[in-house]
Amino acid sequence: MLKALAISQVYVLDQDKALAFYVGKLGLEKRDDQDLGFMRWLTVGVPGDPGRAILLERPGQPIMDERTAAQVRDLLTKGRAGGHLFFTTDDCRRTYDELSKRGVEFSEEPTERPYGIDCALRDPFGNHIRFSQPTSTP
Repeated sequence: MLKALAISQVYVLDQDKALAFYVGKLGLEKRDDQDLGFMRWLTVGVPGDPGRAILLERPGQPIMDERTAAQVRDLLTKGRAGGHLFFTTDDCRRTYDELSKRGVEFSEEPTERPYGIDCALRDPFGNHIRFSQPTSTP
């Protein structure tokens, strides 16, 4: 039976730019950066959470042909490629302020929700990212 989710994936147009954003601005850490010949395997993850990683993958071979990759790139730039990441934080407003100072542009400011406080942004490629300060349950 399935035991744990180890790697999630989002498409990016430029892996170096993605690395600068996810590590330099969001504060994730680089996990793997390997040239596999047919692709660059580039993963990042939340510091202190070694069991999970995010693959920052360029659309293309070996998964798809060039025509399909072009379609995915087009959808990605429109924010319609389906990439979504949802993180948690202990203090949503403080994290929002810190990331804003690093130049992260938000599409939604911290907002009270039934499940906690959360906000939204997009990476430089159109992937949707949210982070939440969950409501503690008794």
